[in-house]
Amino acid sequence: MTDVPPAAPLVIRAHERGITTLTLDSPHNRNALSARLVAELHQALAEAAADDAVRAVVLTHTGTTFCAGADLSEATAGTATDGPLGLARLLRALVELPLPVVARVTGHVRAGGLGLLGACDIAVAGPEATFAFTEARLGLAPAVISMPLLPRLDARAAARYYLTGERFGPAEAARIGLVTLASEDVDAGLGPVLEGLRKGSPQGLAASKKLVTAEVLRAFDRDTQALAEQSARLFGSAEAREGMTAFLERRAPAWTR
Repeated sequence: MTDVPPAAPLVIRAHERGITTLTLDSPHNRNALSARLVAELHQALAEAAADDAVRAVVLTHTGTTFCAGADLSEATAGTATDGPLGLARLLRALVELPLPVVARVTGHVRAGGLGLLGACDIAVAGPEATFAFTEARLGLAPAVISMPLLPRLDARAAARYYLTGERFGPAEAARIGLVTLASEDVDAGLGPVLEGLRKGSPQGLAASKKLVTAEVLRAFDRDTQALAEQSARLFGSAEAREGMTAFLERRAPAWTR
């Protein structure tokens, strides 16, 4: 009997001077939120929170995409095991983590990937980063990800980009509150942020984070069930199936004018 080698992890972990870096490494689907990636990220966050040597977590990526959002191959095949409710649990875990979470973005962020940014406490984007809420073009809506995003985004900008699906860059992302800082050198921009976090006490960081995430957590308490149900209905609709299939087949959906 031949042993099957374990699959390579989709979340790579590293630690240096109080900072644990979690790198999304699923290039075959542009770091999409597959069931396996979500489970690995949950586990990595829990282990970081249990480690007394960790002061903060950096969430970053390999390749040219930070996160493409939902894994549409799983969604169209019906193999997604936890769906919108699983995404809600992951986003809440990021918000509730007693450690600050900092996003380091040097590539594209789409749809559900923007939810990860909204759930992070600080986000620094480099010049090659691009952003788009593409859900409406697929017959979907940014339902679950609205919980960490809407309390932090400029309301007029949220309306525009939710509805149009337009792509925008790091300067606009900073202007509307999606990211904290747009930097020509993302690591130079991160430098003073990480040094500041290294000086924080565990108790001080956790208590301070609770203050700035209180409104976001109230949104989760109030809306998780309803928004997860709405998202599941949309994903299960014929219109969304056409939108997702068209995207995977690289063609225009039937409703395009």
